[in-house]
Amino acid sequence: MRTQPIDQVAAGLPAETKTAVYEGSKIGHEKRTKLLFDHYGDPNRLRTLAGEIKQHVVENLDTYLPAVEARLVANGAKVHWAATAEAACEAVYSILKARGAKKLVKAKTMVSEEIELADYLEKRGIEALETDLGEFIVQLDHDHPSHIIKPIIHKNRRQIAELFEKSGLGAYDDEPGMITQRARQFLRHKYLEADAGLTGANFVVAESGRLVIVTNEGNSRFCLAATRCHIALVGIEKILPRDRDLALFLNLLARSGTAQQLTVYNEFILGPRAAGQPDGPDEMHVIFVDNGRTDVLASDCREILRCIRCGACLNTCPVYRKIGGHSFPWVYSGPIGAILTPQFMGVQHEPALPFASSLCGACGEVCPVKIDIPKILLELRSDVKKADAREHKNRLEKLGFRAFAWMMTHPRIFEMAGRIGRSMGWPSGNKGPMGAWLSERDLPPLPAHSFRDLWRRR
Repeated sequence: MRTQPIDQVAAGLPAETKTAVYEGSKIGHEKRTKLLFDHYGDPNRLRTLAGEIKQHVVENLDTYLPAVEARLVANGAKVHWAATAEAACEAVYSILKARGAKKLVKAKTMVSEEIELADYLEKRGIEALETDLGEFIVQLDHDHPSHIIKPIIHKNRRQIAELFEKSGLGAYDDEPGMITQRARQFLRHKYLEADAGLTGANFVVAESGRLVIVTNEGNSRFCLAATRCHIALVGIEKILPRDRDLALFLNLLARSGTAQQLTVYNEFILGPRAAGQPDGPDEMHVIFVDNGRTDVLASDCREILRCIRCGACLNTCPVYRKIGGHSFPWVYSGPIGAILTPQFMGVQHEPALPFASSLCGACGEVCPVKIDIPKILLELRSDVKKADAREHKNRLEKLGFRAFAWMMTHPRIFEMAGRIGRSMGWPSGNKGPMGAWLSERDLPPLPAHSFRDLWRRR
């Protein structure tokens, strides 16, 4: 798990990487806006409806969860409940161990990133291979995803070609088609050798017990086609009431996440292979994961559980587009990460996160389920301050800001401080209170004269 504080790495990315993150997010945001407003006369009405449906589910999880379990069991699936990350990992391991499984292929799922499933299984002798191309590259490079939807938005094709050559997947070739072909050749036999396949679920429908999985690569289908056991890791908030709701949410998810009219592959899974079906897993296990979600449900920030993990808030956020996803300390980055991380792990785990926002409101304007992200960030900032007050933290910081405020209200003192600062120059080296900050930045040269001096002369 990444633990480096956000305020120490907030601009510590190479210029080329920051440009890629910015341009990729910007283009996605512009396409998404055009699709929504070209195809729907009143897209905000759709967002309001989606938000109301998800909020209804959040407020009635005590009713929907037993209903979903009953429907899944009726469909032939086995349902497991995991209160913590450790319990979720143990549930997956127990299923695999009971089958004598040693190889697992998995589709992209943020819940598995949350609980660090791949590392857990690897330590117990089970290969857990990512099959989403971006996640596969991240795993191969021992890296972390930098975006909810586009895990390798921080990498370019040259870096990937070098990684493939280093990993024995072929001689250096940075042509995108060749990169994809080599990944496909490597993964194809892995699907056939696997003992089980693991997916997440974008939605679970209470009415039918239907699991809905959306991808653009079809890798989740390959994960299930040749394996005899399907394991689905699902956050307890992923429920939709009715099948008819999928028309709304699948359209909003695709447009908001990847600026598509509809995701390329949309799978609707009712249960394991029936007697008359030639293919598909014989067993289906659905693990509903809490991992802090009920704590969020009990808080004033419960509307964040509406989130459908589309990534639209990242694409429009000026902070994320400048610093990228690796500046955030957990699996979720951008505005949604600034909320989910302190909510799931406690506000004191990473107290700077709620303040890593300009509060411009762009994230709230694009959210397909109308989560008021700026309002929640303000509430979390208040929670951080209250916690600091209880624990008597940041006294030195408060004293520093008071001194700065006093200096700013005394012009002569401010001018004198400026002259002293220019004569001393910027601090250098990677040590001292600003060492971590300066280790990632090149400061501009100090001006020879202050604005006040120039004003007097001219």
